[in-house]
Amino acid sequence: MQIIYLIGFMGSGKTTVGRALSEAMQEQAVDIDVEIESRLGKKIVDIFQDEGECGFRIHETATLRSLQHIPIISTGGGIVERQENITYMKETGVIVYLKASYELIAKRLSGDSSRPLWQGNQEKRALYQRRITMYAACADVTVDCNKLTLEEQVDFILSQVKV
Repeated sequence: MQIIYLIGFMGSGKTTVGRALSEAMQEQAVDIDVEIESRLGKKIVDIFQDEGECGFRIHETATLRSLQHIPIISTGGGIVERQENITYMKETGVIVYLKASYELIAKRLSGDSSRPLWQGNQEKRALYQRRITMYAACADVTVDCNKLTLEEQVDFILSQVKV
């Protein structure tokens, strides 16, 4: 079975869709950010503060590579920042891009203080624009999160991915 890698901007629903896919497929799912927090014993925001984004990305890549036995992986929004992550995901699975509009993302992240690249970042829209190009370029499957319910997203993914 190929690993299903869920990619997309923060707030696009990767964790939620991962859980729903896990239930539908009766397979294990892991959220990379949760796994990193568990392994390091600290929150993502603290890792960013202590080690910077570069330090966090090193942990992210190591964690990604350690999860080859997990069938469904919800990645962090910045997983595409390192080409080696994209190459690894392409070689080991199928990349599913959860595409959500900036407006939907902003609504979902309103009041969320757990995302270091969203808080106090005046360049949110520029980060979003840059990353959506990266997501689209590496995706094997694209899911329109603005138009589909959670159940429809899961059904669409299952119809597109060989499980």
